[in-house]
Formats: sequence, C-alpha cells, structure tokens
Amino acid sequence: MATEIQRFGASEDDEDEMGMDVKEEDDDDDDDEEKNNEATIMGGVDGGLASSGNTTRFQQHQQYQEQPTPLSGARRCRPVEEKERTKIRERQRRAVTAKILAGLRRHGNYNLRVRADINDVIAALAREAGWVVLPDGTTFPSTSQGTRPAGGASATALTSTSSHVPVQQTPPTSSRGICSGYKSSMDYPSCDMKGAYVHTSSPYDGSSSSQSQTAAMVGTGAAAENHPLIGSSMDAVDDKQVIDIPQKLQERDFAGTPYVPVYVMLPLGVINMKCELIDQDGLLKQLRVLKSINVDGVVVNCWWGIVEAHAPQEYNWSGYKRLFQIVRELKLKLQVVLSFHECGGNVGDDVCIPLPHWVAEIGRRNPDIFFTDREGRRNPECLSWGIDKERVLRGRTAVEVYFDYMRSFRVEFDEFFDDGIISMIEVGLGPCGELRYPSNPVKHGWRYPGVGEFQCHDQYLLKSLRKAAEARGHSFWARGPDNAGSYNSRPHETGFFCDGGDYDGYYGRFFLNWYSQVLLDHGARVLSLAKLAFESTRIAAKLSGVHWWYKTASHAAELTAGFYNSCNRDGYAAIMAMLKKHGAALNFVCAEWGTLDHHVDFSEAVADPDGLAWQVLNSAWDVCTPIASENALPCHDRENYNMISERAKPMNDPDGRHFCAFTYLRLGPLLMERHNFMEFERFVKRMHGEAVLDLHS
Repeated sequence: MATEIQRFGASEDDEDEMGMDVKEEDDDDDDDEEKNNEATIMGGVDGGLASSGNTTRFQQHQQYQEQPTPLSGARRCRPVEEKERTKIRERQRRAVTAKILAGLRRHGNYNLRVRADINDVIAALAREAGWVVLPDGTTFPSTSQGTRPAGGASATALTSTSSHVPVQQTPPTSSRGICSGYKSSMDYPSCDMKGAYVHTSSPYDGSSSSQSQTAAMVGTGAAAENHPLIGSSMDAVDDKQVIDIPQKLQERDFAGTPYVPVYVMLPLGVINMKCELIDQDGLLKQLRVLKSINVDGVVVNCWWGIVEAHAPQEYNWSGYKRLFQIVRELKLKLQVVLSFHECGGNVGDDVCIPLPHWVAEIGRRNPDIFFTDREGRRNPECLSWGIDKERVLRGRTAVEVYFDYMRSFRVEFDEFFDDGIISMIEVGLGPCGELRYPSNPVKHGWRYPGVGEFQCHDQYLLKSLRKAAEARGHSFWARGPDNAGSYNSRPHETGFFCDGGDYDGYYGRFFLNWYSQVLLDHGARVLSLAKLAFESTRIAAKLSGVHWWYKTASHAAELTAGFYNSCNRDGYAAIMAMLKKHGAALNFVCAEWGTLDHHVDFSEAVADPDGLAWQVLNSAWDVCTPIASENALPCHDRENYNMISERAKPMNDPDGRHFCAFTYLRLGPLLMERHNFMEFERFVKRMHGEAVLDLHS
C-alpha cells in the first residue's frame, strides 16, 4: 500500500483522513495527466465505469510516462490558494461519497466491505443488474443477457456487424433513495423519512426507456463526435464511429411474488340520477371479459347525491342493488366507495353528480357550510369540516348525516357482507373522496403547479381557529395567513411560503398545526363511525399525492392541502397513526407517476412524486397500515404498468411488504381495445405473481 500511495503522490495522513469509505487522490497531485491516469486506474471514481477496453490505452499511457524526460523528477509548483481549493473539493466529495455508501449499506442491503470504494459500489450495482464483474474489473453480460467475450477480450470490442452491449453508465433516474430527481437532497431539504424500505431502482423508469433505443449507431464525420451527449462514448471501427447507447435492462420477473388483487373501477355514470343501472347488457359483457382474465373484482362509487337526493334519510339503493347482483353472479368481488362529494369539474370526471338537493338548498341560505377561501369564494364540492359537530343540516350534524348513510347501506346490502362479496368500504373524507382540503379547485382558476389557497374562511372553521388562538393566549392569531399568495402563486413569490418565510415563524407554526389538526380530527370522527357501522369489513381512506413543490423547504402545496410536511416535520406519520387506530387501510393515489416526466414539463415546480410516494408508503408501513392504490392518470402502456408493479411489490424488501390491492381507473372502450387489453392482462398476471410470456409491443 505504501508503494501505491507513493506512486500516486498520496500521503498516509490523507488515507487516514478518509475514514472508512473512499480511497482519494493526493491533494497535492496537481498534474492533469496524472489525474487522468489515476481516474483510469481507479475505475472512474467520479462516476465513470472503466471498461476493460481502456486497458490497452492505459498501458500505452503508462509506458509513455515511464520514459525518462528532462523533468521526470520535477513538479510544477502551484499557488497555495489553488491547493487549498483542491483540498476543499476533495473533502466535500469524500463527505458525499461517504453518505452514499452509508445509505447503500443501511437501506440497500448491499454487502459492502468497511473500506469500500466507488469501484465496489459500481460492481455491486452491475451485479444486481445481472452483469458479471471479474476481480480485475472486466465486465460483461451474464448468460441470460449475452455471451462473455472470447479470451477475456474487451466487452466493448465489436465488429461492424456485431451488436454492442455496453455497461450501463449511470443508474436510472429513480435512484435507490427516498427522493429522486434532478436536484439533490442537499439542494432541497426534505423531512427525514422513517422505515427501512426505500425506492429500488427500476430498469424501466422513464429515464432508462428514453436512453434505450438501439444497440449501436454507426455514422461518419465529426457531427456525432461533437454531440454533447454522445461524443464521449464512441469507438472507431473501420473508419466509422460507433456510438454506444445503453440498452434497456431486462424486466423484472414477478413470478412467485405475493398475490396483489386487481380491481377495476366502473364508469362514474354507471348509475344515473334516478338510481337506475345504465346499459346493463353492455356492462355485463365487459364484466365477463374482465372475469376471463382473472380480475378480482370491481369498484363502484355510491353517490350521496343520488341515494339521498331529495329529502333527509330517504334512501334509494335500487340501481346499486341490481348492479351488486350482477357482480355476485359473475363471482367477482366488490369494493364500495361511499362518495360524500360532488362529481364534475375534476380530472377524469365525465358526469355531473351534485350534492343532495336538500343540502344545496341549505347551502343557499347558509353558504358557510362549504369550504371558503380568503376571497370568500365558496366551494360546494363537499361540506366544510367546520360543521362536523354543528347541527345545521335539518337538525343533524354532518358526521351524523354520514353515519346514517353508512348504516342504511349496511342494512340494505347485508347479504353481500355475509357472502363476503363486499371486500372493502372506502369512506369519502373530502374533495374527490380524499382526506385533504379543496385547496386547488379548477373552478376557481387553479392550474398546476400553483400552491393553492388555505380553505378555512367559513364562519365555523374561523370560530375553531379563534378558540385555538385564545387558548394559546394570542387572540390576534385568529386569522388565516394574509401573505400566502393566490391559487397560482409560486412559493418564492409569497412571504409565507418562501425560504425563511412566515410558515416557519411562531404564528405560521401555530396556524399550520391547527389547520392540519382539523384534518386529522375530521378523519378520526368519520372513520370511527365507519368502523362501528361495518364492523369486521375492512374500511379505507384515500390520500392523494400532492407532489409539486415537494423539494422546496416549505412544501407549499402540501401545506394548503392540510399536510404539515415542511422540511423540518413529517406530515404523514400522524395520519398513518390515526388510520391505524381506527383499523383503516390507506388508499394512496400517486402510483404510476415518474419524477422525470414532471421535470420535463414543469421543472420550476420542483416536483418529486417518487420521493413523496416513498415517504407516505414508509410512514404507513412503519405502523403496519395496509396500503392499496390506484392510478391517478389513464394508463395503457407497459412502462407505467411496470412502475405500478414495482411499487406494489418492492424488490428485495426484507419484510416482504406489498400492496393489499390495486384499483385500475377505469373500465371503458379504451381499455377494451385489443392492444391495451393485452397489456392490461399481462399486468394482472404480474400483480398476481404469475409467469408471463415476454410479449413485445
């Protein structure tokens, strides 16, 4: 080791300073040629994976350096300031590398030696991807991916007619960590995540699919060489330039993995406003097709605005009863969503189902029963949580209205509970049935990626805020923030959400604690009554993924939605504890989104769907809360199906955790198209843990 250190100009003191993680270059090694030589020997410490094809070039370079020159024993002097800058850069790089290695050991189940360097990490990643890495660094595909180069030849050597299979230079964008994206967690601090499970790098993330086109491209001239992306990865063969493009890695085999039931949500308008089943024959044919590919069941919304439309406690379940009978005859399961919100005006809504007429009539006389923003605009999509315990609905509180509706459903469909046809009841808790404030209503002009607005300005929530402020001893805090911008503001444009803004001041912390506690209390009240009504049947609550501005300090969009998840807090642990207390499962809606797509379209939003998803999933799994999920956007391609499968059944999870169910949105003509349906059938088999043929699109 002393000889090696002397060769590279490194001191033993520097070696000790590095701790357990990385072998570094000498801080005084200022010659550019020596640095290039060292980078080749060290296997690309700064991220490059040195292939065996560079061995010949290295030997020639070494022979050239060993030739005696007039200045062979001399060093070029450098200013002291430049040496100090070099030392600072090396210390920073050592610190970052140490954190990467520590994270891989702790969370990634990598068996790395104590004094591992970056070559060990690259080798471990390559082996996990199915490559063979020899002790001398020679790397080539395993027998399942290709053949070993004859005679130990370079893995990049090729002829003009052979295919080129390069080593993947960089892992996919969705990295093995809690958050992924084009900014590091050092640039955008986020709250500390709990749980041992972290996102496993997927070989079919959006970034990798965009890189895997063909095995090689051959061209002449200097155009390709000057290309900023491919100019550094070319070889010359017969005076032609061969451009290496990483191949897409083989899909994960889900055969033998845990069984995750797959449900399909029925169209929103399957029951009309008269509570009649629409197109019974057509629906029956579609359900038979779903049954033929072993779909487990269907999901249906039972709309409050249809069942209790005309008068309090007058329920009409006729259309739903006929629908449930058809589902039972086909031996399918049922998941029921009790929808206490209106339908129409949101993404994917193709019908209009308002709240009950008698509720709308009360709202015209007393608009404070609806959520209200700072400008006084009412949102009639659902009832304000401020009236949960206020008798303003013809002598009943909102919570009592919800409980009466649930009891009526339980009595009406008792036989379906006894037969086990109904497997889960999801209880609507807010807009779109989700546990959140309606902070981003399209009807009020909100557009992605606006931060939204706080919805606490109806008289009932303001009364609650006033009581909390007086109890704290600061009655002047009984107001919503006046510097939080408007629906389409960006965090840095507001005094409340900007870095160092009021959200982290004394008043801001008080207000956000109260605002998020109202959300928790509402969920606890309704779920406790749901558990009482449905007894042994599993109940669930839906949570949406508010992922934009996730990688900023304030997490502004989450704050307005009621999730107090700023960089110094975990806003989801309390929600999961509440669900656990009431025996409710989590239905999380952020299943198929990839970070890269949102960076391309809205890079200024600093969105991180993957980071948010892993935080929420870990928070739920920490307290053993079952997790179901559904796709947020239309999904018909294999790439998105693969992402869902990966998230539903994480690879190498030591505890074997997985989703308890997945719901596909939704049944319709587009799903029934031949190609789309074949992909969906393949997805169902993979979710069930069955082997599938390698069909090509």
